[in-house]
Amino acid sequence: MTAVVLQARLDSTRLPGKALLNLDGKPVIFRVMQALGNIPCDLKALACAEDSLSAFSPLAEEAGFTIIAGPKEDVLERYCIVIRKYSIDRVIRATGDNPFVFADAAEAINREAVSLNADYSGYMNLPYGAGVESVAASALLRAAKDAQLQQEREHVCPYLYNHTEIFKIHRPQAPDCWNFPDIRLTIDTREDYDRACELYTVLKNQSQCFNGESIIKAYRKSFTQGRKSTEG
Repeated sequence: MTAVVLQARLDSTRLPGKALLNLDGKPVIFRVMQALGNIPCDLKALACAEDSLSAFSPLAEEAGFTIIAGPKEDVLERYCIVIRKYSIDRVIRATGDNPFVFADAAEAINREAVSLNADYSGYMNLPYGAGVESVAASALLRAAKDAQLQQEREHVCPYLYNHTEIFKIHRPQAPDCWNFPDIRLTIDTREDYDRACELYTVLKNQSQCFNGESIIKAYRKSFTQGRKSTEG
């Protein structure tokens, strides 16, 4: 059983309340779930911090996500709660500040991970904020048992890719159609948010399909060309 598991919390140091900021009429976290909904899977779950449960519950229900609450700082344990509750075999891990996640790239890396029986898989050099990680549930359960450092528990996967003697790691370069590491799609600052609002409007107007290539095309048209014009 494969599950898309999205981690999210309400508080944010650099952009307070960003999960609930408006992005074309819906909160950012809803747009993230909407994008992730295009990834083939058996279960979609929002693993939130306990103090975010009441704010996120109606949005998760609207997006078709099961919601599970767990420790705010121990995000790894939140994933394991979902794994244990639903007997998950593989997790497609996503984070709540990426409304432009590439569902097609997520499907591709997960397919590679399953084929290789990899414990951890993730493309390198995707646009920042476009990717997910495909992780074997058994590897996350072992990490939860053995990981001691706060960073390993808050960021979920470092214990895996820092222990290649234990886990099978697959980190290929992204295919050329998605290999644009200079593009920033995440929402972490006010500038990111303003850019996301503009990009979402462009995408909505030019394409019915928010896949990786259409998002890259819209970004480059809206921002890269604009910068060149200004500099010229």
